[in-house]
Amino acid sequence: MVAQIIDGKKISAEIKQEVAEEVKNLKKSGIQPGLATILVGDDPASHIYVKNKVKDCNEVGIYSEKIVLPKETTEGELISIIEELNVRNDIDGILVQLPLPSHIDEFEVIRAINPEKDVDGFHPINQGLMLIGKEALYPCTPAGIIEMLKRYNIEISGKNAVVIGRSNIVGKPAAVLLLKENATVTICHSRTKDLSEFTKNADILVVAVGRPKMITGDIIKEGAVVIDVGINRVDDKIVGDVDFDSASEVASYITPVPGGVGLVTRAMLLKNTLIAAKRRA
Repeated sequence: MVAQIIDGKKISAEIKQEVAEEVKNLKKSGIQPGLATILVGDDPASHIYVKNKVKDCNEVGIYSEKIVLPKETTEGELISIIEELNVRNDIDGILVQLPLPSHIDEFEVIRAINPEKDVDGFHPINQGLMLIGKEALYPCTPAGIIEMLKRYNIEISGKNAVVIGRSNIVGKPAAVLLLKENATVTICHSRTKDLSEFTKNADILVVAVGRPKMITGDIIKEGAVVIDVGINRVDDKIVGDVDFDSASEVASYITPVPGGVGLVTRAMLLKNTLIAAKRRA
C-alpha cells in the first residue's frame, strides 16, 4: 500500500478562497474584518510566523495590524495593549505570538483577550465551550485537522482515534474535536506504556509530540490515516514526528511535513477571524 497524500497546500488554498469570497461580501455590507498580531521579543521563528500571517491576511482581504514589542516589555504593558485592542471596533481577532519571554505569564495574557476576539482559540472560555460541545473559536491546528479529514471524505464517526501528545494547543483539543465527531479517542503521552499497543489499533493517528520521526511504519495499523503535526529541524531539513517513508508504506492517507498541517493551521486562523467578524456583523 502506498498512502495518499493529504495535500495541505491544496486545502489551505481552498479555505483561503472561501474566506476571501466571504470577506468580499462582508465588505459590501460595511464590515472590514481585522486581525491584530502582537509579537514580543526577537525570536527569529516567531518573526517568520507573524510575517506569514500578515501575508495571509493581505491575500484574503483581512485588515492586518502588526504590533512588535521589545522583549523587556512587562506583562502589565502587554495586557494594557490587549485591553485597548479588545474595545476597538476595527479589530475582530487578537493573536499574541507564542512563546512569550519567560517573565510574562502566558495564561494571564491569553485570559486578557476578549474571548470573542481569541482567534487562536486558547482562552479558557473558548476551551470550555469546546469541551461541552458548543460552538466557539476552536484552536487552529486541531480544527484544521478535522477540516483536512472532512475535505478528503475520511470517516471519523465510530473510528478508533489515537492522539499522541497532550498539549493544550494541539493534543487535548484535537482529542475533544475528534470526540465531537463521534470517534472513540485515546490520548497517549510520554508516560504511556507500550505505545505501539495503542498506535497499532488506531484508525486515525494524530501525532503531536515534537520528536523527529518518532512514529515509524512498523507500529502503525495497516490502512490507518496518519496526521503528522510535528515540525522539527534536523540537519537543516524540516521533518515531522512521523517517519514519512516507512509510514507511507502502511497508511492509507498521510500528511507530509512540510506541506501538511502547518499550512492548514494558518488558513484556519483566517477562518476564525472571519467567524469573529461575522459575529460582530
